[in-house]
Parts: sequence; C-alpha cells; structure tokens
Amino acid sequence: MTQDSYRVVQWATGAVGKVALRHFIENPAFELVGVLVTNPEKVGKDAGELVGLPSTGVIATDDAEQIVALDADCIFFARLGQDLDMVCRLLRSGKNVVSSVGPFFPTERSRAQFDMIEAACRDGGTSFHGCGVHPGFTGDILPLTLARLMNRVDHIQTIEVIDKIKNPMTSIELMGFGRDPDDLLANPSRSAEAPHAFAQSMTMVIEGLGKTIEKLTTKLDVARATRDIPYPGGENYAGGIIKTGMVAGQHYEWTAWVDGAPLMTYHFYWMMGTDMEPRWDLGDCRYSVIIEGDPPLEMNLMSRPDSAGERLFLGLDWTALAGVTALPAVCDAAPGIVTHLDMGVVQPRGLVRRR
Repeated sequence: MTQDSYRVVQWATGAVGKVALRHFIENPAFELVGVLVTNPEKVGKDAGELVGLPSTGVIATDDAEQIVALDADCIFFARLGQDLDMVCRLLRSGKNVVSSVGPFFPTERSRAQFDMIEAACRDGGTSFHGCGVHPGFTGDILPLTLARLMNRVDHIQTIEVIDKIKNPMTSIELMGFGRDPDDLLANPSRSAEAPHAFAQSMTMVIEGLGKTIEKLTTKLDVARATRDIPYPGGENYAGGIIKTGMVAGQHYEWTAWVDGAPLMTYHFYWMMGTDMEPRWDLGDCRYSVIIEGDPPLEMNLMSRPDSAGERLFLGLDWTALAGVTALPAVCDAAPGIVTHLDMGVVQPRGLVRRR
C-alpha cells in the first residue's frame, strides 16, 4: 500500500551514505528516524550536522542494536563491504532493506546469498532490493531498456571512465595505483570475485534477451606514469604520489559470451590523470552504453559541465540516488527479493519540490 511518507534509517555515512542522508532530510516523502555511523567522531552528532544541514533531532549512533530495535519502514544500507548477516537481521526485525552493495540479481554463484535473504524476508514479512549505479543500473536496467530501440543486438558494451585525480576517492593504494605494473598484472588488486558480482547485472540483461551466459572472460591492461603524480587526500584517506613508471591507469575488461561469441562487455577505465603511457584519450568521466547491431546505438551518461567546463564523475551520488528513489517501491512490494524486473518502472516520490 502506498504511503504518504516512509520512516527511514541511513546505515553508514561515507561518500554514498551522505548523499542518501541529505536526500532523506530534504525530501518530504521520507521521515528520517535513525542514522548508523562507523566513525567514532560522528557518534552523538545530529544527522543534519553530518551533511551540512540544520539540526534534525536525529542523533547518529554506532549501536547496531539500537537501530535494529527502531520502528522504521526501510533502511538504506550503504556499508563499505557486504554484511549479509546484518542485512538479514534487519529484514527479520521488520525493516525493508535497499542495499548499495548488493547482491543485485540471482545467478548460480549468488544463489546462496539470495536464499539467505529470501528466508529473512519470509521471517520478517519484508522486502530486499540491491542496486547502485554500476552494478545495479548502467550495466543492467539501462541497456536492457535501451534494447527496446533495437531491431537486432550483436554486442553490448558498458564503459566506465573515471579520472581519480579530478574525482578523488578512497583506497587509491588499495586499488593498485602506484604498484609495479608487472606485479599488478600478475596479482590484480580488484577481487577475483568482482567479475562474478558484476555478472549478476550481465545475467539480468542476457536472460532478459532470452539467452544464457556460456562463459565469462576477463582481461586487465595497465598504463604507466610518465612522471611522479601527486594525488590529494580526503576526509578519511591520505594523499600520496604515483612514482614514475608505476601504475597510473587500469583497464579492466569483462566479457559474457553467448552462442560462442561475446555478447556483453564491461570496460572500466580508471586513471590518475593523463600523464601516463599509453595515454587513453577517453574524454569526460562518464558511463557509456554502446549497442552494436541494427540500428547501432550509443548513450552517454555524465554530469553537466561545471563553471570551469569540467564534467565531474557522479558515480557515488548516483549509487545513492538509484537506491533511495527505489525505497518507496520496495516498501510497497510484496515480501521477498525485489529486482529491477519486479519493480517495473520506478516512480520516485518527493523529487519535485522547492529549492
């Protein structure tokens, strides 16, 4: 049943969680009733203070038991890394959950996770939805929707381009930047499970086209810094320097094969500026969907230029907003797993409002 407003909790307030928290405070379709933080310095602060807004009366806590005991319709779970046991506890406590860290779509490899969640949903009479921007939007529901404009589909490519100098992010070293190129190629920093997590999105598209993935192949190329490249730090991470000759660019390529040919390929281009060899002149930070076939199609998803003409990468903002705008549909859904296919066309609430 559709409600006038939804009582929500924000779980974690990192880069993604802050965007969601601001949205909940400003959007009249939501009533913020709780905030879970993991940084001890944020405990005891008003939710508004955490995102530069006036006081809300909702005080941040690091006490998970307090959140579990709350009366709330839904939780936006934006923890850095998955915690299925906690997600299931929240579902069993009577709270619907939308998670920006998935899982996103059932596959043979993710079946055990979905079985856990499905059981928790039955126990709590609740629903679960996993989504973000990629995986969770640009690599699944977006290309599947665009395929309606095609007469024939030969190959679908989804491309992510991020300049991490212009758009500083955490874990630069953890991502493998600054490592020896040969060492990174032999031992990639990105988890071996990452392609299989993204394959959930590929599965949604390919099964939606009436086919089945036969195999998944991966490839990694790197670019070397042509000079020392300093990079800035942020709120919770230190800056540093990418030394000359070390990894300054990474191109991950993951391909799903159908009927003996590549049908869907994800490209991830991560760069620390442009002082690297080879130099990938890829233009603005963006997501692109390219569908080869009849007729050929290309769509670019990017921010509008700022006052300096730069297009910032909005992937973290979109990761949050793709989830929070789906919250009402998840709360209104029947108990169980809710994928993009189950929700149909999401109708966001409270977006049209005065500034």
